[in-house]
Amino acid sequence: MKNGVGTSGLILDEPLLWEKGKKGRKGMSIPHSDVPQAPLDEELTGTPVDFPDLSEVDVVRHYTRLSQWNFGVDSGMYPLGSCTMKYNPKINEKQAATPQLAAAHPMLDDQYSQGVLQIMYELQNYLADITGLDAVSLQPAAGAHGELTGMLIFNAYHQSHDSKRTKILIPDTAHGTNPASAALCGYRAIALKSNENGMLDAADVRELMDEETAGIMLTNPNTLGLFEGQVRQIADIVHAKGGLVYGDGANMNAVLGVADMKKCGVDVLHLNLHKTFSTPHGGGGPGAGPVCVTKELEPFLPVPRAWKDGDVYRLEQDRKDSIGRVHSFHGNFGVLVRAYSYILSMGAEGLRKASQLAVLNANYIREQLKDTFHLPYPQPCMHECVFSDQLQKDYKVTTLDMAKRLIDYGFHPPTIYFPLIVHGAIMIEPTETECKEDIDQFIATMKEIAREAKEEPDKLRNAPQISKVRRLDETHAARCPCLIGPTLPAE
Repeated sequence: MKNGVGTSGLILDEPLLWEKGKKGRKGMSIPHSDVPQAPLDEELTGTPVDFPDLSEVDVVRHYTRLSQWNFGVDSGMYPLGSCTMKYNPKINEKQAATPQLAAAHPMLDDQYSQGVLQIMYELQNYLADITGLDAVSLQPAAGAHGELTGMLIFNAYHQSHDSKRTKILIPDTAHGTNPASAALCGYRAIALKSNENGMLDAADVRELMDEETAGIMLTNPNTLGLFEGQVRQIADIVHAKGGLVYGDGANMNAVLGVADMKKCGVDVLHLNLHKTFSTPHGGGGPGAGPVCVTKELEPFLPVPRAWKDGDVYRLEQDRKDSIGRVHSFHGNFGVLVRAYSYILSMGAEGLRKASQLAVLNANYIREQLKDTFHLPYPQPCMHECVFSDQLQKDYKVTTLDMAKRLIDYGFHPPTIYFPLIVHGAIMIEPTETECKEDIDQFIATMKEIAREAKEEPDKLRNAPQISKVRRLDETHAARCPCLIGPTLPAE
């Protein structure tokens, strides 16, 4: 593999720019300086300043090679279950980069920000229409931040009714951040087990729901990719005890234009704009996790919110029952513009079609691989399907081995070992942006890896073979993480 020998065609031994530089190389031509040279004061700088001498091609190739070491959604399929890593149309990036929008300062008075406020106001209304709920805050910066905001709204609502609530119900098929978000607001998470079909049973909710419980946090579709069929009955049980229903909308990519969350009984719902509404996802952000609520809970939403006063757009600052600000300024505006552009370009029918295709693609994979990998819940799924490594255990091959082997075939691995209720889980979400030919290639690769697991298991145990970084010692990496960056070489 040294110097890129292998099937990837990439140069993998790339020196630092400081190592690459040679005296006399130049990347630009600049006019002769008419200012006398003055040496830097080493007492102030500490050490002599050293910059490498590089040509333009040195720099361009260096950063291009680094970019080729990473997998991205522009390179290929990114089937991360529960994350909706779908392709982002470049038109949305273009709109977000519009100079007049990108340079807008959040401290400008409303009169100088009419276009920006109009986008925020209309996006609030679009998200309300899409979810069926009544009011929206755009402030939360991501999904977990939206969950926290939702729990703060729960708390404010119960306090306004002089009701002390200390517990919250959280299913075992919920997203992993739900218990943490609830705990930050002082609630004790009560685990709610799913049934043999991977869904909640209303009878179990009735048994646990009481006047000390603030409500329930539902992920729907859940992390098994299944729509909670008893969601309306569950909501009625929770409401009868004075509780609220929180909808984790991270998986809304499956039900846009199909399911009305308000009719499902949801009181508070967050959306991941950086998943469902086509903005870049991963690498630490930025994201956006707007919160949608019923009319009854609108007074508790964070401020400020965009609103329309006649023909003028304003930021509403004064709401006595508001939980206050949860984000500096008004949210991650660039992400909001991307989502706004996506909604306008798709339209209502386009959004519905996207969800239908996401569900179709996931069920196609489920059907094609159900005899190759163990399928713990065989009923039709929504946007993602979950397999396990149970059929490969006899060959001492694990989910991790198969995920690593996918890298050698040029695919980003799917989510593994989540949800936790499926031992050795392999969670696949193709999204709607993948064509049948690419999905068929992925399916064929998964079948080939299953064959290798049976006939050539060492190929999987030693994978990946052609990547820049080989397999890590997972245990050592977890116990002794290296958190210190490389030291620059001395002159």
